[in-house]
Amino acid sequence: MYGIVASLAAGAIAGWLAGKLMGLSTSLVMTILLGIVGGMIGNVVLGLVGLAAVGFIGYIISGVIGACILIAVVRAIKR
Repeated sequence: MYGIVASLAAGAIAGWLAGKLMGLSTSLVMTILLGIVGGMIGNVVLGLVGLAAVGFIGYIISGVIGACILIAVVRAIKR
């Protein structure tokens, strides 16, 4: 149960931070989803360069990196 709550909290924080960095305003649900999907993308990207996210702060950083990449890709596709 704690893992699910921690994942949602890290996703919400990561999504909110990425939204602020990229100038995006979304609902709470979209922010959480953005952070969670961003966390998955961030873990893959960090893994490709030989790094790993460890701990709650690491997951947030990974989520922010991945969410920013996701926002940039979506914006590029929309254009």
